[in-house]
Formats: sequence, C-alpha cells, structure tokens
Amino acid sequence: MTPNPTDYTQFLTDVKQRIRLAQYEALRAVNREQIQLYWDLGRLIVERQQQHGWGKAIVETMARDLQLEFPGMSGFSVQNLWYMRQLYAEYSRSAFLQPVVGEIGWSKHLLILSKCKDEQERLFYIVQTKNHGWTKAVLANQIGNQTYQKTVVSQQNFAGTLPAGTLAKAVLALKDEYTFDFLELANEHSEYELEQSLITNVRKFLIEMGGDFTFVGNQYRLEMAGNEYFIDLLLYHRELQCLVAIDLKIDEFRPEYVGKMNFYLSVLNERAKKPHENDSIGIIICKSKERTIVEFALRDVNKPIGVATYTLTPTLPLELRPFFPTTAELVQRIEAVANALQHKLNPHNP
Repeated sequence: MTPNPTDYTQFLTDVKQRIRLAQYEALRAVNREQIQLYWDLGRLIVERQQQHGWGKAIVETMARDLQLEFPGMSGFSVQNLWYMRQLYAEYSRSAFLQPVVGEIGWSKHLLILSKCKDEQERLFYIVQTKNHGWTKAVLANQIGNQTYQKTVVSQQNFAGTLPAGTLAKAVLALKDEYTFDFLELANEHSEYELEQSLITNVRKFLIEMGGDFTFVGNQYRLEMAGNEYFIDLLLYHRELQCLVAIDLKIDEFRPEYVGKMNFYLSVLNERAKKPHENDSIGIIICKSKERTIVEFALRDVNKPIGVATYTLTPTLPLELRPFFPTTAELVQRIEAVANALQHKLNPHNP
C-alpha cells in the first residue's frame, strides 16, 4: 500500500527532526567528553607542578610525547596544553564557573578565557552562549560590544515595578546600549528609516537584543476610547513570558517619553496580554541620554521601563563616560546578574 503523500511528508519531517536531534545530542556528548578530558589534563598538570615542583618544561615534553602516542588526535599542542592548565587553574577556584565548564565548546571557552578576566563576566558569557546557542562569531561580537558591561549598568526601574522572582531575569534582558552595526543607515536618519532597517534585519536585531526575544510586529495598533496608538516594535520575551514594547527615538531622551511608554504598557496589559502572561515591559531606545535625567524620569513610574541608547558603530560603553554609576549601584546590579545566573544553573534551589 502506497502511503498518502501528506502522511508521508509529515512522517519524513518527523524522521528528519529525530535524526537532527540525535546528531545534536551526539555532538553535545562529544563536546562534554572533550571538555572533561581537557579539564582533567589541566588538573594533572597543575597538581604535578605543585607536588613535584615541575617547571614549564613539563608542558613541552608532555605535548611532544602525546603527539607521538596519539598522532591522529588534535589538541595536544604546547599552547593548547597551557590553555587547559589555565582553564583548570582559574575556573577550579570558582564556585560559579566550575559547574558550567561542560556547557560550551572548547573554542568558545578559549575566547572567553582570553577576552574576559572577571569571574562574573565569564559566567555571563558562558550561560548566555549556552542558552541562546551563540556561535563563536556571535560570541566574539557580543564580547566586543561589551554586552556584559552594558547589561550591568542598564537604566531601568525594575526593582520597584517587578516581583522578586522576575527582577534578576529582567535585568539580564536589558542593555544600556545597543549596537546596530548591521544597519546601512546614514548618520542622519528618520525614526521610520531606523524602524524599517531593523525589520529588514530582524534576525540580527533580535540577536543584538539578547536572544530570548521573538518578533511580534511593528507599528502595533492599540485602540482606546476611539483613538489609535501605534507601538514602533512589539517583541515577546520567552523566559519572562511577557510582551516588550520598543519605542524608537533618534534624538536625546526626554522625560515625556516615559509617560507615553507607561500609557502603552497599561493598554497592552488591558487589551493584548494573555491570561498566562506577565505584565508587559517597555524599552525606550534613544540616540543619546543624560543618565541623571533618566533616573529622575523613571523614579515614580509604576510600570517596568528601561531606557537605552543605540549606535550604528561600536563605541566605548556609556559606563565609561562622565556619568558612571556609583559603586553601590554597580555592586547591586552585579549581584542581580549573579543571582539570575545562579538561578539558571540551579533552578530548583530557592
């Protein structure tokens, strides 16, 4: 009996999906085994150097002997053995980093190891790479754009407007500055041109936003008391399970932008939010902002709103400019990031 074409097409799709899943799981298992091997080799080098006082020459000797013994295996160069030693020496001291060593590939570990020196920064990029499936190129771009620093110093009122269980995750979802270097726009451009360019490059836009966002629509229509209102971009954040309204501005931040966004969020919660979803979040993305003005504009607002800037080329992050957040603010935000990442790693712990 010949199968129905429609049934067979669905059957073939299911088979292909199962094969791809098996391939993915196999690659993941191989990756974990490789990282465990490299971790163990790094540990053995460190232990022998500490116990017997062996110097640097042991690594060169070990590399030569391993290459002779296993001619078909790559990864036993002098440089790579030193990287294994460095990974173990630095990560084994960290209660945060040691549990996530097997979550990403070796080349991505090397990139993070060489570019990031802070423990929390390394943890951030490891977890984000694992959660969002970043390639090495995307990871390099995120590090180059200083995504971690921009996340830590983001300006928002989430602490006073979101429940404790959502706060840390929401902080991770917002950057202080977005780099839209994939847009072919002149320095002078309109809000319409900016919006249309982001839609044309929506995949790259969502990656820059952070990876857990999905696109809902642009010029999203709201109706209230016979009047129409339009949100520039409407996204959905899968982990936060909420709508995210984006208001694009090509000029400097103005306090009245917050009032407009607060109104949008009220209408979204009333007219668009599904029963199982959390309250909506707003992000105002401007060309520039005065940090003090933003802090005061957000102070007494009862809806969760963040204010960020955008640039068309990579720039020094705003946190290095004159209005750098206070040490207390940085500590508080770093703790929020750390708590969120710990929750991801140990979701069953309170």
